[in-house]
Parts: sequence; structure tokens; C-alpha cells
Amino acid sequence: MATGLDPDRYRALVALPEDGELSEDLRAAGIEVLVRPLAVLRRSIMSPAGLSRVVAAWAADAGGLGRLARARGVALVHTNTSVTLGGSAAARVASIPHVWHVREIYTGFDRWWPAYRRLLTTADALPCVSRATRDQFGGLGRATVLHDGLAVVPRRADRAASRAALGLPPDATVLAVLGRVSGWKGQDVAVRALGDAALRDRSDVVLAIAGDPWRGEERHLREVHELAAGLGLRDRVRHVGFQDDVDVVYGAADVVLVPSKQPDPFPNAALEAAGAGCCVVASDHGGLPEMLADGRTAVLVPPDDPAALAAAVAGLVDDPARRERLGAAAAADIAERFSTARMLERIQALYDVLLSA
Repeated sequence: MATGLDPDRYRALVALPEDGELSEDLRAAGIEVLVRPLAVLRRSIMSPAGLSRVVAAWAADAGGLGRLARARGVALVHTNTSVTLGGSAAARVASIPHVWHVREIYTGFDRWWPAYRRLLTTADALPCVSRATRDQFGGLGRATVLHDGLAVVPRRADRAASRAALGLPPDATVLAVLGRVSGWKGQDVAVRALGDAALRDRSDVVLAIAGDPWRGEERHLREVHELAAGLGLRDRVRHVGFQDDVDVVYGAADVVLVPSKQPDPFPNAALEAAGAGCCVVASDHGGLPEMLADGRTAVLVPPDDPAALAAAVAGLVDDPARRERLGAAAAADIAERFSTARMLERIQALYDVLLSA
């Protein structure tokens, strides 16, 4: 978004909590970046002590970011995730519009959600990445659907070279799961599906897990390995780690799985895989049904149901023509409905409305 704004209308100043690849990429593109601590709401701090630390950081954001906004003549604050708090306070201090982009579904936070929902609704606009995300706000008019666009042009790298690079069998049917290894992304569901009766005896079918856990949450990866070993699948479940070039994973995969156990707001892994022309099998909840059409551009299955996932995959293993049809249809549909240009047009139109008001 920052690099795609019309320079005759808008110029971005990006605040980030730390330096890293994102700040380097932004600076290389000519975007000004400010690095400073930011108040972020995380699962790990959902306790009275943790919340008190967030409130203190939020107060610091209000002063620091608010003064910055006034000093620099900032016209509008766009907080690009609903778990970052400082933009709300900064916009209030500077008396400017606030856009709070909601990229999260707060399943499992029933105790905290009513209060947090009230805070979010103080924003002037609440663009939500999917209808499933917007539905958390009922019929609130400020909450609208603004789907993400493809940040990159995804492609499938050469199949043989990709498998060699990832250490995967050249002739196997490769299932791939991409994303952070966590308790809800469903890597364990994919392993259980591989051990289901529909796939258990298909030694030619292997699962590649691309991604790593968050620092401090390595137990999720250990549990996946232990599950695979317990099901006798140690040799058929391959952890290929975090991949900078995901085109290699798309190239190696015959089927990309998105087996999220909790509603995924609008998973980029599914968007890019479908945009690259991969055959995708995904959980039928969250934002996935808005992105993918069952039987036309993908196969959707009930969430957290290894048997259903295994049955869907088994139907695709020996039908490469169907896999190709689904992948080709997905690539065309994603390119048309979720282009970066369309997303940028809608974001700038939202800015125009808020600033003209």
C-alpha cells in the first residue's frame, strides 16, 4: 500500500516497531520509515499484568505519535492491523481521521472482545479484509469489506528444480502447507489426513510443511513431528522450513492445503497459491469461501476434519487434469478480483472521502 499510493495525492510515513526486512524494503522504495516502540495486543499478554504494560505503551504512543503527526502535518492515520493500538491515540491527539484496518477474527476472545470492539469502533473507518471479519461488527456502517490484493505476482517455479531444492521426491504427489507453524493453522490436521484410511497406504503421497513457528513457540513444530512419528508417517512428512522464495514451494506442490482450524480472516497463503495456479484444498470458514469457490477454483472442506480433508485430497491425487483445471481457474479468478490496483483504488477512495469530510 505504501509504495502504491498515487504520489500526486498521498505520501506515506510508516511507523514500525523495529528494523528488519520490511523497513529495508520500504526505504529502498523511497518511503520514509520511523522506528519506535509500538503498543501491540498479543495473545501472550492477555492477563491483567500484560494488559497494564500495553496500556502504558499505548499512552506513550499517544504522546509520541500524536506530537509527530502534528509536527509533520499528517493528514490521516492508517493503522494497518487491529492489534496495533497507537494510531488511535495519535489520530485523537492530532485531531485527524483514523482508518483502523481489521485483519483479525477474534475467535476465542469472548471475554475481551466487547470492550475491544468498542475501542475499534472509535475509528472513522474500519476496512475489513473479509465479510467474515466485518461480521464481528454487526451492521456498523463504518465497517466495510476491503479485500487484500496480491502483493506480488506469484508463479510456480520449475517442478523438478523445486523438488530438488527442497529435498522432496521427484515422482511423489506432494501436498504443501505454507505459513506460520502454530496451534490453529492446521499443520496437525494435514498430518492426520495423511494418516487417514483414504491416504494411509499411499506411500507416493508426501506432505511438505513450509514455515517455522514464532520464536518461543517451537513446541508446535515438535508436536507435528511427534504426531507424524506416532502415525508412522515420519518419512512422509517433510519440514522444509521458512522459504524466502515461495514460488519454489508452489512449483514443488501438486496440491496446496490451507487447513486452518480457526476462521482465517483472509489468508495470504491461499491467495498467493491460488493466484499462482496451484490446486488448493482449504477449510470452509473465515474469509476462504470469499476467496475460493468450491468445485470451481478450489475444493473446500469442513474445518478441523482430517477425514474430509483426506477424502478431498484422495480424489485429486489420481486426477492431474482436475488439479490443472482448478488451478487455472483459480489463477484467472484471483487476478481479476484481487488485483493490487483494485485494492489501491479503494483505499485511496476511502482516504478521499474521509479527508473531504
